[in-house]
Amino acid sequence: MKILKNPDPETWTKELARPVQKTKQINKTVKPIFRKVKRNGDKALIKFALEYDHVHLDQLLASQEEIKAAELLLSAELKEAIQVAKGNIERFHQAQKSEELVEEVMPGVVCKRKSMPIQKVGLYIPGGTAPLFSTVLMLGVPAVIAGCKEIVLCTPPDRHGEIHPAILYTADLIGITKIVKAGGAQAVAAMTFGTQTVPKVDKIFGPGNQYVTAAKQLATKYGVAIDMPAGPSEVLVYADKTAVPSFVAADLLSQAEHGVDSQVVLVTSSEKFAHKVLKEIELQVEELPRKDIALKALKNSRAVILKDQSVALELINEYAPEHLIISVDNEEEVVDAIYNAGSIFIGNFTPESAGDYASGTNHTLPTYGFARNYSGVSLDSFIKKMTYQKITEEGLKKLGPTIEVMAENELLDAHKNAVSIRLNYLKSKKI
Repeated sequence: MKILKNPDPETWTKELARPVQKTKQINKTVKPIFRKVKRNGDKALIKFALEYDHVHLDQLLASQEEIKAAELLLSAELKEAIQVAKGNIERFHQAQKSEELVEEVMPGVVCKRKSMPIQKVGLYIPGGTAPLFSTVLMLGVPAVIAGCKEIVLCTPPDRHGEIHPAILYTADLIGITKIVKAGGAQAVAAMTFGTQTVPKVDKIFGPGNQYVTAAKQLATKYGVAIDMPAGPSEVLVYADKTAVPSFVAADLLSQAEHGVDSQVVLVTSSEKFAHKVLKEIELQVEELPRKDIALKALKNSRAVILKDQSVALELINEYAPEHLIISVDNEEEVVDAIYNAGSIFIGNFTPESAGDYASGTNHTLPTYGFARNYSGVSLDSFIKKMTYQKITEEGLKKLGPTIEVMAENELLDAHKNAVSIRLNYLKSKKI
């Protein structure tokens, strides 16, 4: 990790730039995939499975036999861990339900707002270098709580045409039955247009590589919503001398091992502390099975020395990290000053891994600075708010003249007339 000592604010954007995403080049690959899936449906998915996943598929859906067999392939320890995580995630997301809002804004004029589930949702679950069965929980649990009518899960198969048993087990545990053996941009395209096997959905959720991210963004051009334009994972740790260097190093490496295009950042007031963390990273990375991936990610990463806390907070909010770990003495004061972050982890004993797996918050979060204007996935992501209004005769008599004046001044006479014709009717009715 490169060390930056009190960098000038004008250089922050350049010095902390995320790895460049070659959008134009990626779209040149993704757009033809969309066209082929739209035109050929399941045949295109089977062809792409052979081309990209190197497997010939006889069928795209995971069978009930495969789903049931998956449970037998997992240890009791892992199944128990998944169940504990499921319980915490359910409790936190169930608590996010809001009551129906009814308000009489003036006599005779009643307005109401009600939550309605998005009917058809698609969940994309990466299954390449890391089978993210935890993401099945993070997306599937709130989708079920929200009451989504149809939930389809897409994930790439291995070279034997099989889906990782932990993904199958977790999906079955939640109640997801439609599990499709398709990955990458082609899976997103299938959920965008629909195929003989994959239903067309209203909204697509889930993380993925740059091709999946580009595909999700392309899907929005065809009337399909997405959770957020999520990209490579990232973490920023803000630590002072009260933090434990080995803990900080472990947190940085936990994100660096996600992928070569991940980025991790350390912000601290002490250069001595930064060097202790870097030393710990050197020791710990040697023990990681994904060492090569982590080392490449560390080349994109920075340790920033900022002695002035107000300046450090300014940098953090400008960077807008996906994950923000705060391990400083005055943690409450610092937490209150943060307004741009996907999810915040407070104190020495709150590793980012807790949010990734089992604390209950959602790990599908905005990356690449999108925490400035996007929220992470929550129950709200799977619902939409519908409003209603009911106006009585007396209510329209009170409110009608206001509407008439406003419509007339916007030169929208038909709008005005829709009110006037009713008011005239009420007057004639009274006579």
